[in-house]
This record gives sequence, structure tokens and C-alpha cells, in this order.
Amino acid sequence: MQQFPIPSVIQRFSQQFKQAGFSLYIVGGAVRDHLLGISNEDFDFTTDAKPEEVMSLFKAVIPTGIDHGTVTVRYEKHSFEVTTFRSEGSYQDGRHPSSVTFITNLEEDLKRRDFTINAFAVDLNDSKIIDLCGGKKDLKNRIIRAIGNPEERFEEDGLRILRACRFAGKLNFIIEEDTLKAMHTCRENLLNVSSERIREELFRLVLSDHPEVGLNYMRECGILPIILPELAAGDQIDQKGMHHEDVLSHAITTCQASVALSDRLEVRLAALFHDIGKSEVMEEGAERNTFYNHDLVGEKLTIKVMRRLKASNEQIRLVSLLVRHHMFSYQSNWSDSAVRRFLTRVGKEHVGMLFSLRIADQIAIHGKADIRLLEELEERIKGILDAQDALSIKDLAVNGNDLMKAGIPKGKQLGRTLDYLLETVLDDPAQNTKEQLLEIAKNYQSFSTFTS
Repeated sequence: MQQFPIPSVIQRFSQQFKQAGFSLYIVGGAVRDHLLGISNEDFDFTTDAKPEEVMSLFKAVIPTGIDHGTVTVRYEKHSFEVTTFRSEGSYQDGRHPSSVTFITNLEEDLKRRDFTINAFAVDLNDSKIIDLCGGKKDLKNRIIRAIGNPEERFEEDGLRILRACRFAGKLNFIIEEDTLKAMHTCRENLLNVSSERIREELFRLVLSDHPEVGLNYMRECGILPIILPELAAGDQIDQKGMHHEDVLSHAITTCQASVALSDRLEVRLAALFHDIGKSEVMEEGAERNTFYNHDLVGEKLTIKVMRRLKASNEQIRLVSLLVRHHMFSYQSNWSDSAVRRFLTRVGKEHVGMLFSLRIADQIAIHGKADIRLLEELEERIKGILDAQDALSIKDLAVNGNDLMKAGIPKGKQLGRTLDYLLETVLDDPAQNTKEQLLEIAKNYQSFSTFTS
């Protein structure tokens, strides 16, 4: 029988249970990933000890989900989540069991889990891997299968539908036919799931090695219009011209192409959302359809989607910025001031991410990317950064205090003057000296007073 390598700290941890007369098992993803040869040191445990009994065994225990039998034990600088064997009553809201009953039977506990490939356990007494649900066979066949009746599993928790798609993307597995049918039948149960839980699963899917697989399953089982209706609106919208896919398919292909280019969540989300505005601005043409201002509309829709998912403010800012600027069109005849203004608009720290998005978009369209112009622009940007040209107001040789001392009043006029000085040095970096900028500011102040 196959055995699981148990780290020494977990061996010591399990002894605390054994000495008190309790059993302890490693369960879930760590066991699955070990069988697949994937590194995973995120261990979850299940036990026949009740939560209060677990709490009595250790000095530092956090009752993170005690109503459902889960506590987090701090042990030798590790945090171990321990859940008591349990069976669950009916799920009346598609989210929470009406009741939880603590049991002493490992088999019943494993049967309440979501998928066969997640229902393994390791007996910490002998390191043996326990498979009561046929998970090893499904791992071998690269199949995601719900345990027991799939509709019952998805009625219990609608998030499991999205989790199936996420595991398909993580592992590049096929979702078993009856499981997929049940996902479609029960898809509206996702309406009962919080935005935070959906965000966590969706973002993990996007960060997987095969997001295209998971996203296409979302499309097939019908949950894409429920979770991301703005993205789903691109389904069947033909682009014509150089595009060989509809808007939605292209978005999914671009997201997949971004995997080889960046492990940043923001880049991969921007790849998925970069054309999200096209469904709202499309105008049909004989040779090709046009999508004027889809970048601007896409920026607004991206902000809307990310806020609904309760993403962080920084995630919202970065993803929407990348969507907003994904249509930049560099040409060799750009002046140096045009390059500096590009950097000012995008932010020098975001250029690498924007380039990754552009390359992913080209790969999705053409199968490969022509990066010659990007390499040229990158070299010109390097020259500007090496020269330390001013790209923002904080890079100016003067600040607001300098201008106020020169007689420019605090308020809107001060802000307008700083903006004017930045425009001046973007055109001519040699002007960025304190003496020169103060002189320009005084002249600008006189001109503004004269024309007001």
C-alpha cells in the first residue's frame, strides 16, 4: 500500500492526539498532490476528537470555525487546521448545512467531501494512504468526479461548481460527464455564494497552469454569465478581420497565452478582461466589425467586475489600468517626448506588465508575437530611465512649497502650474532645474492672470 512521507513536525503533532487516545489523519489536497508528484505543504487534518478536546491538548488554539468543527492549532511555529469528523444535515440555502453532527467514522466524513480526488486521507500511525472513494483511479484517468450523487454535492455548496472548474485548470483534468451535467443543472446555486468565496476560486483558476481549461468549463456548464456576465457577453460576437475567434474565445485564449509570460494575477486578469468592452461598442462592417473605444469602456467594466468581486483597491487599479492602455500603438517615429508621455500615462513600473499583455494578445490572434517594435520601445525607455528624465510631478526640481515661496497661491492654481511644469520638462528635460522652472512658473502665472 502506498505511503505518504510525514514531516517530523507532523509526527510530533500527531503524537499529542495518539497519547490522548484520539486518531488524526491528513486529508485533502496535500495527499492528492503527493500522488501527482506536486509539492504541497499546506496540510489539513481530520480527527475523532471534538473541537473542545482538541483545544484541551494544545496551548494555542484559534476557534476559526468551531461551529463546524474546525479549529486552528499553533504548533512549533506552524498553523494546522484540524476538523472533527462530521456529517451534515440538509443545505437549505446552498451554502450552509442546517446542522452538523460530530461522528467517529472516517468513512462517513470522507463521503461528505466534494470530489473523489480530494477524499484521500493519511493515517498518521502508519503513513498509509486511504482511498475510500476511488480517487486513485480518477487521478490515473485525469478525471474530476463528484462523490456520490453530483447534484446533491452541488446543492450542498454551489461553490463546488466553480471549484470543479478550478481543479480542471490546475490539473488539466477532464470533468466527468454526470458531474458536468449536474454543474449545469445546479448552476444557479452560485447565486447564493458570497463574492469573496467566488473571487478566491476564480483568481486561483486564473493563476493556474491551464486557465483556458477551467474557463471553458465555466462557459460549458453555464456559470460564466452568472459570475462574469460582462465577459460572457462576448460569446458569439464575431470580430472578423485578423481575428479567428469570437470575443469571448479570444479573451480565454489570451488569458492562457499570458501564463507563459507572467505569474502576476493582474496581468492574467487583464488578459481575460482586455476586450470586455467590445460587446457594448461593436459596429458591424462588411469586411470586419469595429470596436471603437472598447478600451475605455473596458476599463469601466473591469472596475465594475473587480468591485463586485471585492478585489483590493490595488488590484482594481492595476487591472483596469492595463485594460485601459492595452491598445497603445508605438511606432518608430514617436518623439522622445511621446515616449516620456507614454511612461507618464502608464507608469514606468507597469510597462513590463503591459508588454506581457500585448504579447499575449498577439499570440492569441496570430499564434506568435512580433516583438520587434516592443523591443525598440523598451530600449528607448531604458535610455530615458537611465537619463533620469522627469516623468511625474515628484520628479520636478521644484515642489509646491518652492512655488508658494515664489508667490503662487496654494490651491487649483498651484496644481495647474505643477502640471504645466511637468508638460514642459516632458518636452524638454533640460528645463528641469530649479532656477529655470521657477522662471517658467512665474511667466505662466503672469499669463494665467492676464488671460483669466
